[in-house]
Amino acid sequence: MHFSRQHILIGLALFALYFIWGSTYLAMRIAIESLPPFMMAAIRFIVAGGVLYLWLRWRGKPAPTLRQWGGASLVGLFLLVIGNGGVAYAEQTVSSGVAALAVATMPLWAAVFSRIWGYAPSSREWLGILLGTVGVVVLNLGAEMRASPLGAMVLLLASASWAFGSLLGKHLPMPQGVMASAAQMLCGGVMLLGASWMHHEAIPQTIEPAAIYAVLYLIVFGSLIAYSAYLFLYNAVRPALATSYAFVNPLVAMILGAWLAGEALGHAEFYALVLIMLAVVLVLPLGRRR
Repeated sequence: MHFSRQHILIGLALFALYFIWGSTYLAMRIAIESLPPFMMAAIRFIVAGGVLYLWLRWRGKPAPTLRQWGGASLVGLFLLVIGNGGVAYAEQTVSSGVAALAVATMPLWAAVFSRIWGYAPSSREWLGILLGTVGVVVLNLGAEMRASPLGAMVLLLASASWAFGSLLGKHLPMPQGVMASAAQMLCGGVMLLGASWMHHEAIPQTIEPAAIYAVLYLIVFGSLIAYSAYLFLYNAVRPALATSYAFVNPLVAMILGAWLAGEALGHAEFYALVLIMLAVVLVLPLGRRR
């Protein structure tokens, strides 16, 4: 069987989303043990976006127009500030595995928000949304979510914001190719810096080496590689395939959290995992045509 360059790139991008993104939940948890959440996220995206932007400009890529910067700012707000920043904030009180499970509801939100752009979910998708809602209720009955109602609320808001921003980005003026990643990360990073200032976050006196390594991992693998891979996939394949990482990320995050951080799942979290995964199977029609 002959594989084109496009097929190879899609395969590598899916690997990045499935496994690298699944590991970033634990990396964020380690990073915020020394760094405040919004400050950590701001550093991550400003450095990653700045490096990528300068590299692209050095290679002769055109700078984004004013309208494209505006589109990148809006997407950066929903995906990186509310979405990713919200997850980092919630992980102060919620384990990385449970955070990944809550974020796995993103395709359910995407199915709901798609009505804004004229797509009505099918009966199968509505069944998935209903099942996913039950899964979220069960998840919130678990010990971790009950112990942190604010964390639970922020995680669901983050997931909904990521879904809305992903759909919105397809209808906004955006730089071409990888420049879109650079612009969104730069804009999102600057806004996260503002959120850090508004929350009176202070630079810690001491930063553990593990936190530094975690931030470096998030910059290189979570942002430069995996975030760019997500934007590439969202424009190269059908949305169902681009968001299929929702199947795998919670499993990767939970395995790594249990193995490396001693995190444990209760019965409620396990049942929620089954319900949400079944719901995502219904909402992501992987076997259908575009």
